[in-house]
Amino acid sequence: MIKGAFTVGLWTLASRVLGFARDIMIAFVLGTGPVADAFFVALRLPNLFRRLFGEGAFNAAFVPAISTVLHKEGMEAATSFAEEATAVMAFWLGGITILGEIFMPWVLYALAPGFAGNGGKFALAVALTRIMFPYLFFVCLTALFSGVLNAMSRFAAAAAAPVLFNVFAIAAMLGLAPYTKNPGYALAWGITVSGVAQLALVVWAIRRAGMRFTLPRLRFSPRIKTLFRRMAPALVGAGVTQLNVSIDIIIGTLLPAGSVSVLYYADRVNQLPLGVIGTAAGTALLPAVTRHIARGEAGEAAAATNRALESVLMLTLAAAVGLAVAAKPVMDVLFVRGAFTEHNAILAGRSLTAFALGLPVFALIKVFTPGFYARGDTVTPLKIGVAAVVLNLCLNLLFMHPLKAVGPALATTLSSAFNATLLVVLLRRRGHFALDERARRRVPRMLLAGAIMAASIWGAEHLFHTPKTSIPQFLLLVLVGAAAYFGPGLLLGAFDLGELRRLARRRRE
Repeated sequence: MIKGAFTVGLWTLASRVLGFARDIMIAFVLGTGPVADAFFVALRLPNLFRRLFGEGAFNAAFVPAISTVLHKEGMEAATSFAEEATAVMAFWLGGITILGEIFMPWVLYALAPGFAGNGGKFALAVALTRIMFPYLFFVCLTALFSGVLNAMSRFAAAAAAPVLFNVFAIAAMLGLAPYTKNPGYALAWGITVSGVAQLALVVWAIRRAGMRFTLPRLRFSPRIKTLFRRMAPALVGAGVTQLNVSIDIIIGTLLPAGSVSVLYYADRVNQLPLGVIGTAAGTALLPAVTRHIARGEAGEAAAATNRALESVLMLTLAAAVGLAVAAKPVMDVLFVRGAFTEHNAILAGRSLTAFALGLPVFALIKVFTPGFYARGDTVTPLKIGVAAVVLNLCLNLLFMHPLKAVGPALATTLSSAFNATLLVVLLRRRGHFALDERARRRVPRMLLAGAIMAASIWGAEHLFHTPKTSIPQFLLLVLVGAAAYFGPGLLLGAFDLGELRRLARRRRE
């Protein structure tokens, strides 16, 4: 499981780094202007499907199902199941894509109500979304084949596929933008083409892994019916974080101009540690827990969850403290150039602080949710997810006027904390999870190390007397933060770097 998490994490890190390169280019060219707002709203719809299916609902329902078939009935039965799922998904996704293209203006009236009063921005958002919407067809099929690879413990190609998203977006911005009305059109075409490339990569990887299947006729077998019954509630249960972010975007369109872009840049920074740590752990943890449960090894399943919790908390806590305390310096170094001003950095930094405070709970949701999905329970996360979405909406409405662009970010953090708390409480109540002795000893010490880190970064930051943080100043903050977290953490026994070195060696072997 740990080796798989490292593989996913490394490829996800590569994707996030390229994603930052893409976002830095967008910030330089578009800043937080009207084209940027329209593009980010247009990107939200296919991106929501990508995250729900690639990291959420389909993965949560399909991976345990095909893992069980593969380990109990063999490759032939797993191949047949994958063929049936492919046929049904292709038919369903094709229908959604066609309907989306036809009814896109009405879809965006719901997704971006604040744009309705600005004809030019609304028309641009509709045009860009229509260009990008077919991406969901390709990326959701990519998620299906990625699930097959994950069930076979082949994580590399599935984790590498999102890298192509950023490669093609950057290439389109550099090569195609001079020939389009504005860079937003070039980006939209690059994203759609990247979906085709991602699908081709995972299909190639499956064939290399020894599974060869053809597209059968459409039919709803008992296994497919069970799969989609489990998948439907997981669309909300596993994807509640993304649904919350979508609510943030809807509210953002009702806020002052540029708020959508400010929220996007803040969320993108926050997504780097979440994707590298939380998503990687959740992706590798689900098939591992499923295998333990299928073998009747409840103790091993709980131990795997405890170790994932420790690893995720150790890393996300450091990231959360660093991003929350030094949000403005982060924005200065990453984005302040070209059309992105220092004032934009101040606004985006405030939203980043609110997002970063919830980073550990965002990641822990991905650790605790597999405990339900591995047992075939997608209904409980659904109920919790619905409650969290409702809470997020209420908090957004409460915060939107006094806090402006900070309000949606803070609402997402608080509703996600509510989600994570209920997940762990119900797992404990059902006897599926409890902190073991090692976790009970280490977690409080990690929190203390995080507090020391926060105070150290805050003190170092106040030594600077410049309006914009320079790269050397930022690197100094990073060094201070790392020393203030890992030094006390080692002395307190919160974590063991020797253990991390052993895991790294295991990854290279």
